[in-house]
Amino acid sequence: MDLLLINPFDENAVKNGLGVVSPPLNLMYIGGALEEASYIVNIMDDDFEQLGYNKICKILSEEEPQLVGITTTSSTIKNALEYAKLVKKILPHSLTVIGGPHPTFMPVDILKTCPELDVVVIGEGEKTMVELASLSLDKNNGQFNDVNGIAYRDNGNIKINPPRELIKDLDSIPFPARHLVPFESYGTTRGKSSDMITSRGCVYNCSYCSSSRIMGNKFRTRTPGNVVDEIEFLIDEYKLENIAFMDDNFMLNKRRANEIADEIKNRGLDIGFVASSRVDMVNKDLLKKLKGAGLTTIYYGIESGSQRILDMMKKGITLKQAEIAVKSAKNVGVEVLTSFILGFPGETRKEMDKTIDFSIKLNADYSQFSILTPFPGTPIYHELKEKKLLDTENWKKYTVLKPVIKYEELGLTKQLVESKLAQAYLKFYARPKYLLKHRHMFKVMLETIYRSFIAPKLNGGSPKGWYRTLSKETVSKNSK
Repeated sequence: MDLLLINPFDENAVKNGLGVVSPPLNLMYIGGALEEASYIVNIMDDDFEQLGYNKICKILSEEEPQLVGITTTSSTIKNALEYAKLVKKILPHSLTVIGGPHPTFMPVDILKTCPELDVVVIGEGEKTMVELASLSLDKNNGQFNDVNGIAYRDNGNIKINPPRELIKDLDSIPFPARHLVPFESYGTTRGKSSDMITSRGCVYNCSYCSSSRIMGNKFRTRTPGNVVDEIEFLIDEYKLENIAFMDDNFMLNKRRANEIADEIKNRGLDIGFVASSRVDMVNKDLLKKLKGAGLTTIYYGIESGSQRILDMMKKGITLKQAEIAVKSAKNVGVEVLTSFILGFPGETRKEMDKTIDFSIKLNADYSQFSILTPFPGTPIYHELKEKKLLDTENWKKYTVLKPVIKYEELGLTKQLVESKLAQAYLKFYARPKYLLKHRHMFKVMLETIYRSFIAPKLNGGSPKGWYRTLSKETVSKNSK
């Protein structure tokens, strides 16, 4: 092969909680772009296959890729760098490249930490990776200083090139190269469901989120026809019955959302889908239209039951809007998944209780809770780092289920915040009326409580992440 793309093993992945793991959509997009440029590429999803270093070494020795690209988040960065070291040990002349959310915001630190790493991709990677492939494989005498959107080594110095312009025409990007992974073997796809992205970028600036800083502060979209072309392909090629749209805000452009619904109906496609929205972006008519096209579940990032905390988060919504949005969805027969964050800096114990109580008052079909985690690139990370309130920068602990902030200096304790997370799940999911209505969630609740909160205390391990699984669970349930 010419290029190998690696998805690192993540011991905190949702598969360890409930057996669910999704194909690496980002690498499949990169793979599609590289294939379109006529390169031979493969994807090694070690998070799914868990090959182990010995087998990885064998693959590297046999295939001898000239460029190895590794994707990573904050929690997998340590593992990702181990792959880079492995590649250089076996193939010293191969180009090692890393990208993803964490490297985008910490390129210099990463290059300093890992001498075996050659290049960091900053932001969107499709065009950048094609250019890097051209430099390393085609021997066209180009230089790294001609490639925008990267950081790299140059005679012992670290250089950062100008940022790459965001891709304006998302329709020009090839569909994800799902054939490069064992697509039909993943937990979600066995349930006849999988993920899609129909837009990039976010126009909002929530202090806990880095989305607008990774993909731009502008909402870029694929056309309805292009979106439904991919849906039709997934139905025809993989017999999928459900899609999870992983957009930050699928309904930001209401006209486009309506047109996607019309296109699905006009083609006579039988598909269920999950989509996300801000609570101030939906209305009953739009929900009804999307429901008619297959919308089964809507995801609302509500985050707090305290208006004061919402304002501190720069969320830009009200509690009343959240109530109306949940009620509107339930009135048209769409299930609701809400998310909440506990332990925001400055939050009180009473306000965490208000958030838990508000989640129950809304009575969504599913709720996920997490502990405020200041990932690099978010405004809250920079604020806390400046104030010396980060308890650790051991990125493996950045799982959204463990406190990484010096809460004792903010009037709380780590133990209290962790206990509130456990309390939130127990109070929401252990309600008798809830379990009678959602009987399929009883096993999920028991497994979650044990794996996330009991088992770690028994064996000294860390909680196994599952916070994204609820959206998958709703897709899986609706496929039955």
